[in-house]
Amino acid sequence: MSDHDVLVLRKGTHGIPVEEYADALRSRLPDSDVTLARTPAAEREEIPDAEIVTGMVLDEELLDRAEAMQLFACAYAGVGHLPLDGLRERGVTVTNASGVHGPNMGEHVLGNILTFTRRFHEGFRRQRNNEWRHYKAHELQDSTVTVVGLGAIGQAVVDRLEGFGVETVSVRYTPEKGGPTDEVIGFDEDGLHDALARTDYLVLACPLTDETDGLIGSEEFVTLPPEAVLVNVARGPVVDTDDLLTALRSGWIRGAALDVTDPEPLPRDHPLWDLGNVQITPHHAGHTPDYYERLADIVAGNVRRVDETGEYDGLENEVSL
Repeated sequence: MSDHDVLVLRKGTHGIPVEEYADALRSRLPDSDVTLARTPAAEREEIPDAEIVTGMVLDEELLDRAEAMQLFACAYAGVGHLPLDGLRERGVTVTNASGVHGPNMGEHVLGNILTFTRRFHEGFRRQRNNEWRHYKAHELQDSTVTVVGLGAIGQAVVDRLEGFGVETVSVRYTPEKGGPTDEVIGFDEDGLHDALARTDYLVLACPLTDETDGLIGSEEFVTLPPEAVLVNVARGPVVDTDDLLTALRSGWIRGAALDVTDPEPLPRDHPLWDLGNVQITPHHAGHTPDYYERLADIVAGNVRRVDETGEYDGLENEVSL
């Protein structure tokens, strides 16, 4: 048996039973004891002796019981919901699920772009009305697509745009690192606005930080060409919702595909629901039937690394606390 066993907490995601995650880990770690704590009582009972814990959430009460925990492998890409101060004080290494969403979210973004390019949403509307009447469409070729955020999701978007004959611009914190796009810029306002002024499709795939909170507001919508389309798979607050509504109603931009909103969930009476130039999905871009398989690859690889080195640093997807 491995020196390092794994405790899986009970919360699942995307409607997929968490048992599938535990099974995926067991198949990759045949010499480890992978325990699934399926109830709150089981979590409280098992966590005091667990060195390696993985799950979607970890509250303060459970953390107080985690006397032996050396690694918390968060099953989400974002870790802002975790008690990070407490984890840091206890010297716990934290990893995340970055990269798990790349393929499916890249496909989701590409689908949104093609929907607005060929105006499939208008075709669906006319089909529902039994209406055989032509409408104008667009071409993606020779468009400029600007992707804000060049992590696993942003890179997956750029990869899937290859072959469409588009110009690509990426916005990242460290533009000096370059990237797979035709142009790479930073978050400075002048550079960003220069890119927006020539952007046909603006894709938001960045984390929510102090710098990106409210990144796209009135000035940015006015700067975008009137034929531009916004695709947001980042977080709702990256976009100022009131300014977005104004932009959509005033024709400052052609449309928006929103997988995330602010507020979220979007209230049933919110005006965004009723705009014909908006496509809304309920924070669904991250859904993939392969979620647990990809996550288990990351976590099992880190467990094997700990087994080999006895160290809890230098792990894949390690989060700086």
